[in-house]
Amino acid sequence: MDRNASFRAFVDAHQRPLMRLAYLLTGEVHLAEDLLQSVLVRMIGRWPRLRHIDRPEAYARKALVNQYISWRRRRVTGEVPSAEPPERAYSPEDSTVLRIVLRQALMRLTPKQRAVIVLRFYEDRTERDVADLMGCSVGTVKSQTHHALARLRTLAPELAPNLPALEDPAHMKEARR
Repeated sequence: MDRNASFRAFVDAHQRPLMRLAYLLTGEVHLAEDLLQSVLVRMIGRWPRLRHIDRPEAYARKALVNQYISWRRRRVTGEVPSAEPPERAYSPEDSTVLRIVLRQALMRLTPKQRAVIVLRFYEDRTERDVADLMGCSVGTVKSQTHHALARLRTLAPELAPNLPALEDPAHMKEARR
């Protein structure tokens, strides 16, 4: 199998899950497509070496997360902050509305916090897996997760019953000693 055929086979096999991760990170289809395309362009240049590693899809995931976090190109959202939040005319039990509220709250997290939340809870990865993907320590993953969940509770209180419990920071300090 020639180099291009091998890479096409890889893309065919892994494009959907990689695109889903890119979308969850960026929150927009077009930005997700751009992110995935930029990672795949970099990968094809390295494909002669990458095709021999055990899990090139793990490399692609890590590259997506790293590229997303380091992207300097940021789009202006057009959102205008206001002193009063809009009144909510929905039932918090409506799962479609909760998904929309969650997406909007996720978009207001820092890129690292969003990546940690997506990898930990959507992709159901362990703290060690997330640390490896993001190139940081497990402690950083734990603190970013804690801060991100606290921020989500502040941004969208209606999500609180659906979010994992926060550990008491005092308890966390005791555990480190």
